[in-house]
Amino acid sequence: MKTSDFYYDLPQELIAQDPLEDRSASRLMVLNKNTGDIEHKIFKDITGYLRAGDCLVLNNTKVIPARLLGVKEETGAAVEVFLLKRLEDNNWECLVKPGKKLRPGARVVFGDGILRCEIMDVVEEGNRIVHFEYEGIFEEVLDELGEMPLPPYITHKLQDKNRYQTVYAKYEGSAAAPTAGLHFTPELLASIEAMGVDIAYVTLHVGLGTFRPVKVEDVNNHHMHTEFYQVSQEAADKINKAKQNGNRVICVGTTSCRTIESAADENGVLSACSGDTDIFIYPGYKFKLLDCLITNFHLPESTLVMLVSALAGKEHVLAAYDRAVQEKYRFFSFGDAMFITDDELN
Repeated sequence: MKTSDFYYDLPQELIAQDPLEDRSASRLMVLNKNTGDIEHKIFKDITGYLRAGDCLVLNNTKVIPARLLGVKEETGAAVEVFLLKRLEDNNWECLVKPGKKLRPGARVVFGDGILRCEIMDVVEEGNRIVHFEYEGIFEEVLDELGEMPLPPYITHKLQDKNRYQTVYAKYEGSAAAPTAGLHFTPELLASIEAMGVDIAYVTLHVGLGTFRPVKVEDVNNHHMHTEFYQVSQEAADKINKAKQNGNRVICVGTTSCRTIESAADENGVLSACSGDTDIFIYPGYKFKLLDCLITNFHLPESTLVMLVSALAGKEHVLAAYDRAVQEKYRFFSFGDAMFITDDELN
């Protein structure tokens, strides 16, 4: 299977640069995973495709303002430090720019000295281990100095930091938002629960690897980045109950999907657990729990297009993407949504 098998042509002007004022007013393409049939709706119409007894799985990770702009202490040269993973004792694994100027021993100052750091080590893929020095609470310092880590294809400045968070974001740790969840409002979630749909919250801290292109032509040779996930007993019980009762498990976003597929045992049963996952889902994968998926439109040749193709078939997915281009849907993080379902469509 080749990476180029998952290419589609996307005009630049269809990449959404700003979120809509009303989160639930995005367009929604509904795709039957078995037939390839398509319907065009508005996201808030999702209630018409959910059923009592379904379990909707949401990723409640919270994006941290991970992008820090500072200056090198010795020279005053401008540098960028991007937080990737929290380690122990105020150490973080980070991306740094420019890398040549930030070798071990280099020191960086942020915000007139409110925050300082020292480069401790160089690790895999050129990432740095960075030790931070500050007074008070790190999260408060970061909230004051850090910028939201918008994807590289978004060039507009975000006016409201909260628009790159889901309304149910809870546990800090992501370098990117689980963007399928950006379409939900508290009111929409309340109406979904009132229908008798169970809502289960899991956590997967999204890494920057989600934007990393697949650089190998043979899909089997691609190495996935690892991400931390956690499933509570409450979430496991709700998901297991839906499966046992013959109801559907519907994941909101590829991150929720990767979480439950990583955590399930070989019989498709979930238990409370946590760990790191590097699961890579592409056509041929047999889903253990997932039945349907709410997701955004993903980058050509990305692992996310491959995951969606594993659920609905590459031909159906690429035909739907071509249709989305024709219909001028908005793509990527702030773009429109797709619901991959098993419902028969009109």
